[in-house]
Formats: sequence, C-alpha cells, structure tokens
Amino acid sequence: MWNLGEEDNRFLDGRRTRRQLLQAGGLGMLGLALPEFLWAGASSTRPRGAEKSCIFIVQYGGASHIDSIDPKPDAVEGIRGPYRPIATRVPGLHFSEMLPRLAALADSYSVLHSLSHSRNDHDGGMHVCLTGKSQPQDRTPCFGTVVARLQPTRGNLPSYVWLQNLDADVRLWYLTSGFLPPVYSPLIIGRGANNPSAQGFRVTAFDPPAKVTADRLRTRERLLTALEGVATARTGPGVAMRRFQERAVDLVTGPQARNAFNLEREPAKLRDRYGRGPLGQNLLLARRLIEAGVRLVTVNAWCGVPTDGGFVYSPNFTQGWDHHGAAVQRCGIFSNGQFGLGFVLPRFDQAVSALLEDLIQRDLLGQTLVVVVGEFGRTPEITNQPYPGRDHWSQCYSAILGGAGIRGGAVYGASDKDGRYVKDRPVSPETFGATLFHALGIGPEMRLSPDGFTEPASQGLPIHELFG
Repeated sequence: MWNLGEEDNRFLDGRRTRRQLLQAGGLGMLGLALPEFLWAGASSTRPRGAEKSCIFIVQYGGASHIDSIDPKPDAVEGIRGPYRPIATRVPGLHFSEMLPRLAALADSYSVLHSLSHSRNDHDGGMHVCLTGKSQPQDRTPCFGTVVARLQPTRGNLPSYVWLQNLDADVRLWYLTSGFLPPVYSPLIIGRGANNPSAQGFRVTAFDPPAKVTADRLRTRERLLTALEGVATARTGPGVAMRRFQERAVDLVTGPQARNAFNLEREPAKLRDRYGRGPLGQNLLLARRLIEAGVRLVTVNAWCGVPTDGGFVYSPNFTQGWDHHGAAVQRCGIFSNGQFGLGFVLPRFDQAVSALLEDLIQRDLLGQTLVVVVGEFGRTPEITNQPYPGRDHWSQCYSAILGGAGIRGGAVYGASDKDGRYVKDRPVSPETFGATLFHALGIGPEMRLSPDGFTEPASQGLPIHELFG
C-alpha cells in the first residue's frame, strides 16, 4: 500500500483534485508495490549544501567497554579481565589487545568514554541508543528516520537502509518511522542467516512484480502519462508526482539500485579484507550504499557464528554482544563461542578497520560519519553463572565517532578506575544525538515538519570540541 509523505499531506484533507489522485494511483496501474521512500526525495525542495551521510554501527547486546576501548588494567582481577591493554596511535589512549587494527587507526576518529543513561533492558536501551532521547516514547523516530526526513537522498535509492535485523528482545519500532510519515521508514536487508555473507545472497527488494517485465512496466508508464495529460504533468504538484513515478519505474528497471546492493561487483580481495562474515559484508555493503547516495545506513554489528568449533547457540540469533556467560549461552565472555569476545572482537576489529581504511582511500570519510555504539556497556564485575560473563550496565560506556568533521585522535570524557561510573564530562543521549546531527549538517533545532511547530530534531547541544 502506498502511503503519503508529510510534505504532500494535502491529500489527506481533500485539497487534491481528482486528476492528482489519479496520479497518486498511478503506481497501482504500473503494478509496483515499492517501498514509499521515493516520495520523500521526490517532493523535497529544501535547499541543501554539502550533503553528508552516516554509517551507524550498533553493537546490539551491549559491548563491554572494559574489554575493548576503555580497559582498566589496574583494577582488581575480578574486574580488569584477561586482555592486556595496548597503545593506540593517540598518546595516552589504550585499547584491548584484541583490537590492534583499530588501535593503529585511532588518530582518524574520536573516542567517547562517558556515555550514560538509565535503561538496562535491550528494548529500552536500544530505543535510547537509536533516538538520542533519554525517555523515548513508542513513536519517537530513530536517527535514520530524522535524517531521511531532513536530508533525503536525491537519487533513485532509499534514504535510510537497515542492514541485519535485531532479535526478539527488541520490538519492531526500529523498522517504523515513529510519528513521522511511513515514507521515512528504513528498508531492511538481511534477516538471520539470510544476509550478504551467505552464498548466493541476492537483494530482491527491487525485483519487478511477478509476471511484469521491464518492457511492460515502460508500456504502462507511457499509458499513464497519456492518461494524466501533458498540462497537468508540467504543473507544480504534477511535476513532483511524475518524478516520483519515474523514480519508481527506474528503481525497478534501471541499474542504480541493483548495482549499489550488488557485492559481487567488489574485488574478492577487498571482500576478504572486510571479512566474509555478516558484519564484514554488511559494512562493505554500507560503504557501497553511502557511495551511491543513501543518506544513513544502520548496521547491526553481528559477527555471525563460529565455524571452527566454538559453541553455536543459533545461526539465526543476531544479538552478538550480550555476553552474560549465562547457562543458556553455554560459553563465557572470553571464549571463542558465539557469545565470546574471543570470537567477536577480532572480526569486529577487522571489519570496522577495513571500513575506515576504505573510506579514507576513497576520500569519503570527510563526508561520512561513522558511529560505533551499543545500547549500553557491561558491568565491571565478572560474574559466573556458570560461565564467566558481564551483565548489562548503562551507567557508563563508550562509543566511537569518526568522519564528517569529527576530529581524529580526540578523547572525550572519562570513566572511573573500574569503568563503573562517569568521572568527567558526561554525555547524555541528547548530547550524543545533537552531536550526530551537527556532524551531518542538521541543526539540532531544525523542526521535523514544514509547519515549524513540531519538536526539534534534538533537544541536546552538540559537543563542539569534537569538531575542527
């Protein structure tokens, strides 16, 4: 079913003519059941300057900051963990020994050590993480939706794409547009084991309707144009609607979308560099989409499952960072099993470092914001139930921000000696969100509807010292 964009909401109050309604129904005549994201870009007349994009990497499950980018080697044995700290390219900044490639690139991004909020469950914490709101409502839109609303893509591609689903402990609000029109919802690619790392995986979202060839689509488009009439098609709303219809047909029959989503066009050597698991291939796909013009790509940082003997809970369970060490997981946080840092950290290090290097080499990092964050961190204490693990901890955790004007090598905020609480310069969800929007050229005060009366993109203030 085709839904209407906010910027053309006159359909909803009866101020459209019958001829314009015929235009709106034209997609049905064409036989297209496409995502509605095209209308957002087709009807946008907002003047824009240098357009920036974002790859938002979410460590779903809650990564341990202590065992990755905020190690505590001087803490007691039950807190510090087994991984040694190693120096990065930034003086005084240390990472876990499991992240050598990211340590070598630390001067190309900033690290924040003082994020904090009050939600310790996956659904609530993820909602905070993806909206930049301390107390989001059920219909609060995610970052990607807001970006799609305020800076839609200009090409025949969606503005907002989500790569790799979240699992059952997060409700499906993340696939909606919140209180904004459905045109700003994400297009999701990859569910469980059916993702870009699978042999023979193919994106089918842009396939023509069954039994409708490209030639038949073009014939129907010509017939629709004749029915609409030349005069109407050349006037204000008619022009926007015609462009929308043309984009819809081009999306299905043209090469742009198919090429952007086709990883087979990448050299095998580069695919190997990213890593052939879900995270590596999803990040490579994210780079292709950003390069093609997609505005924001969210990537679930799921590394897949071990293939070398490590315990596998489920090949379809995509919560890759929830390292409790609980009995049901049947492997500890420091193991090489599906819920072990010994499995996920090397693959994370390989994939994210490859993305950063690729963006730098292609001169894309200056226009692409890279975000790495989870819904929370993990407890300082290592528990045993019966396997070693760390539980949810939202009181203090870390994130990475790079590109799009973010200073390389900056370290903002600090945790205490155990990584338990924020010691210096706390970062609220609102501050984090405002900083992301500022990097993308979106003023946090920008309103989410043309009338100028709805709530702003963010109620926080950006961290200006991270820029320049």
